[in-house]
Amino acid sequence: MSFPNCPQCNSTYVYEDQTMLICPECAHEWNPNEVVVDEDVLIIKDMSGKLLQEGDKVTLAKDLKVKGSSQVLKIGTKATIKRLVDGDHDIDCKVDGAGDMMLKSQFVKKASA
Repeated sequence: MSFPNCPQCNSTYVYEDQTMLICPECAHEWNPNEVVVDEDVLIIKDMSGKLLQEGDKVTLAKDLKVKGSSQVLKIGTKATIKRLVDGDHDIDCKVDGAGDMMLKSQFVKKASA
């Protein structure tokens, strides 16, 4: 009987113990019938609960002061998400007319396509 490689170390020496598969090299145990959820994927939502992804277009939902500057980003300003990061300011984006900056997802709305 052929078993899939270990998802942790990619070992081919996997064996079955009742309903679980076990890797003798790294001691990883898993159920091959369970759906695997990638825990490294960030789930970030806009202020209305829509899921945000890299490349999405968003608009500002309120006026925001730019820290260290007298500039204010007005409501409705558009931005493009470059990447999502883990932290207080969780969106790294390019804001139209202001350049690259970090924003909080709670202050943006996903633009309709």
